[in-house]
Amino acid sequence: MFQVIGGRSVHATRLLAPRSAVLVEAVRGRKSRNDPVARSKEGRIKVPPPVDPVEMVVLKERFTEYQLIMRALRLEFKEEVLRKKYEEETGSQAEERARQEAEEHCALMAWNNQENLRLLKIRMMRIQKEEEEAERKKIEAAIKREQEHQEFLKEKEREILQLQEEAKNFITLENLDQRIEEALDNPKNYNFAIDKQGRVVKQTVLQ
Repeated sequence: MFQVIGGRSVHATRLLAPRSAVLVEAVRGRKSRNDPVARSKEGRIKVPPPVDPVEMVVLKERFTEYQLIMRALRLEFKEEVLRKKYEEETGSQAEERARQEAEEHCALMAWNNQENLRLLKIRMMRIQKEEEEAERKKIEAAIKREQEHQEFLKEKEREILQLQEEAKNFITLENLDQRIEEALDNPKNYNFAIDKQGRVVKQTVLQ
């Protein structure tokens, strides 16, 4: 029977405890280390007892087996103690950690939804502004094209009026004799020289 102390047996506690060094007594009996050898033992040679080889092999095997068994028991008890300690520590901690992770996940999901909504509003406002800007540019381009068309029509009207005005001085078969008489009555001298500023500096006299 093992005595149980604090959930552990005394035997398990002894097995799990670190192995201490072998204690050697400083004094054996009443004789100290500095005393001389007794007269009855002077010249005595200690001869070790004979050792049986077969018995030595058996003892060595049994000692090796004993060490393996004790090491296995020690490891098993240690593993059991550590497992119980881990279960005691991580039981409530795991539950608390799971609760904290669930709360953190909910908070992160709520923040993610808010961030998505904020980005969606920004994106919608940007798209609306881009559409309004595109519509404004389209209207401005249409107005500009209309203005250019009106200017083109006005320019053509001015060219037509100018041509109509110049057509009044055209020489035709009807006014050919009249224009010849006018040219003879009003001769023009085109034999002249001009300077760089376009002023007439020299002109010959008509004969």
